Amino acid sequence: MTTVGISLCGGYIPYLRLDRGVIAQIWERHSIGGERSVANNDEDSITMAVEASRNCLAGQGVEEVDGLFFATTTAPYKEKMNASLIATAVDLKREITTADFAHSLRAGTGALKAAFDAVKSGSMGNVLVAASDCRIGYPRSDQEQAFGDGAAAVMASSKNLLATFEGSYSICNEMMDVWRNPEDTFVRTWEGRFILGEGYINHMKEVVSGLFGKYGLEPKDISKAIFPAPDVRTHGNLVKQLGFQMETQVQNPLLSIVGHCGSAHALLMLVEAIEEASPGDMLLLANYADGADAMLFRVTEAIKRERNQRSVKDYIEEKSLLASYARFLSYKGLVETVPGEPFRLMPSATASWRDRRGILRFHGSKCTECGKVTFPVQRVCYHCDSKDTFEEVPLSHMKGEVFTFTLDNLAGRSDDPVVVQTIADFGEEKVRFYGMMTDCDPSEVEVGTPVSLTFRRIYEGVGMHNYFWKCRPVRRGGNT
Repeated sequence: MTTVGISLCGGYIPYLRLDRGVIAQIWERHSIGGERSVANNDEDSITMAVEASRNCLAGQGVEEVDGLFFATTTAPYKEKMNASLIATAVDLKREITTADFAHSLRAGTGALKAAFDAVKSGSMGNVLVAASDCRIGYPRSDQEQAFGDGAAAVMASSKNLLATFEGSYSICNEMMDVWRNPEDTFVRTWEGRFILGEGYINHMKEVVSGLFGKYGLEPKDISKAIFPAPDVRTHGNLVKQLGFQMETQVQNPLLSIVGHCGSAHALLMLVEAIEEASPGDMLLLANYADGADAMLFRVTEAIKRERNQRSVKDYIEEKSLLASYARFLSYKGLVETVPGEPFRLMPSATASWRDRRGILRFHGSKCTECGKVTFPVQRVCYHCDSKDTFEEVPLSHMKGEVFTFTLDNLAGRSDDPVVVQTIADFGEEKVRFYGMMTDCDPSEVEVGTPVSLTFRRIYEGVGMHNYFWKCRPVRRGGNT
């Protein structure tokens, strides 16, 4: 029988955070403590999934990926395959299977189980599973403080496994505890004791007990228990009732430093657990929503190999705090500010499709006569003047540095008025790129600043979300 498991993994946490005390002070109520991650005004579930996927695949050949499954409850498009857009931005080949998994906080574990089944059946060799979410809680609610934004990606494979998939157990349950209707902006919840007692605690205990009974295991057999939870207290209660040792056996739930990242949270915790694991460790992942999934993984010797991925810890440590609650509301689209970007042009679906390899895949051209690399694609080489003698090459992986820049006070949003218009040179070929810089303090940008490329949401027009690439300062660790 084919052994399947996880061969690659990577997370993503936005650069921006908000101290929960800022939220509490505005509403004159208690703070649950810590801080939460906040997607920038040019980020959404798609861009974060692209970041996590690129991190997961850092240093690996994208041509080996046979499928991409995308899990989210906050898809930018309600009728259009979001996974196809992600696969294009990650520069995967066209001959792959793509699918969206949606509408549940179990979408991430559901997509992962489907990926394992596909690999085990032989229909696909490597399936990339990406999960991402940007949920919004009602202002003044506990969820407003407790939620966070983030993404994770893992590769389901049968070769070079970091962790083997040892088995699973699932249960289904229908109850109205946490939900959102098509017309809703905010997540709805029922009474707290009902949600946590009859919902989360009971079903997490049932699914873990079912898994242990199925495979003849006890809590002492588990090296790390991974339990996404709505809050720290409930997480502690579950751990105690299941008989695990919090200090040695339980993975950090990330609630105090990131927040609950929706359908991505289970995979984000799993990624961090794998990054910190040792050969032979047994990992237990249990995830609740309208029932529960429990999955077992055993870490292999391959965990010792050198990897290019940026760790979850790196993302946690590299951050910038939002200065105000008002900016948080504006970034979430909950308050309307004075319109910015006055010189914006409306997009064309036809033009976007025609130029999709440059816009989404970030492909440039390499002259086959003189070797000059340019972006965007140039039919006429401005180095040797040869015409139509080029090959298309991917460039999004390149690192570079700022050649020159200007601080534009007219082109930005009213809640983020300064745009760093940047000219940067990328790679040994000094490929010149003109675009905006994001995730930065404009006052700290200077000529020579090391930068990398990131896929971001630019603006909306005629009902379409428009995406393109920006540069950002290179952060600690890995490929970004």
